[in-house]
Amino acid sequence: MVSDPADHGRRDALVRLAGLTGLSAASVGLGFWLHDRGRQGQEPPAASGRRNRIVPADPRLPEVAIVRGNDPRALVRTAVRQLGGMERFIARGEVVVIKPNMSWDRTPEQAANTNPDVVGEVVRLCREAGAGEVIVTDVSINEPRRCFERSGIAVAARAAGAQVVLPEERRFREVDLRGAVLGPWPVLDPFLVADKVINIPVAKHHSLTGATLGMKNWYGILGGPRHRLHQRIHESLVDLADFMRPALTIVDGWRVLLRNGPGGGSLADVVDGKTLIAGTDPVAVDAYAAKNWWGLDSARMHYLELAAARGLGAWDLTSVRTSVVTL
Repeated sequence: MVSDPADHGRRDALVRLAGLTGLSAASVGLGFWLHDRGRQGQEPPAASGRRNRIVPADPRLPEVAIVRGNDPRALVRTAVRQLGGMERFIARGEVVVIKPNMSWDRTPEQAANTNPDVVGEVVRLCREAGAGEVIVTDVSINEPRRCFERSGIAVAARAAGAQVVLPEERRFREVDLRGAVLGPWPVLDPFLVADKVINIPVAKHHSLTGATLGMKNWYGILGGPRHRLHQRIHESLVDLADFMRPALTIVDGWRVLLRNGPGGGSLADVVDGKTLIAGTDPVAVDAYAAKNWWGLDSARMHYLELAAARGLGAWDLTSVRTSVVTL
């Protein structure tokens, strides 16, 4: 019998991920740059870890789905159905990594992290579509265990059938990002071996870019001194978006941190958005969210134009197929 190379690839990914189950007490932060490039036995940077996980375009379907309603789980299911169903994005047996924002030691009400009900429902949809493994992970700013647990995401993800992976130092691998400004950098291993990646940021204010949305959420795949990326933040965001190229982006606007982001803390800065913005065009998804809640356009969020110029999507929403649903 001739074996399917794709099956071998999936088995290899599962073997590599088998040791990732469960939570560890290890903490993470800027110290991940303790990679010490010259230490003995260190692997050289990979030639490239870039993998294009974009699904084929379908002109019959919207590129962006905006759903409003009173149940975050229903918002997720409706948005994904508008885009063609999770089976469009996930094939049976695939390893799927879900990337919420779990950066902060905050409760769901404070809206500094992705809503746990949104994450849990995406996990369930992936399972229903036949995913072989579903991994939920992030490289937090505050202590990871507290972030994962206090955000409610770890509990929701495990209950829906996902593995929750802490960003332990041993899980990082130095990869050449081959960007305009970003070169070799430590990347959390699940993002390198996944068949598909789904990006689920929360909509928040950010002092440097005006808002932190889908493309800014990719900071959470990196170890090392991420604060250095702020020196050329717009170019860095585009390099990361070009490197990751997810199958699906879902911006969580169930609660929106309008001011004093990205860490927040005060409930006075939070509004009930009761909205989900999902799409296959990550630039358009960010552009809609930025305009909807902060009145921002590409003149303020320069990375949108840079990303469009690199062929990552469209910032001009008049050219994007869009559906709007109110439940």
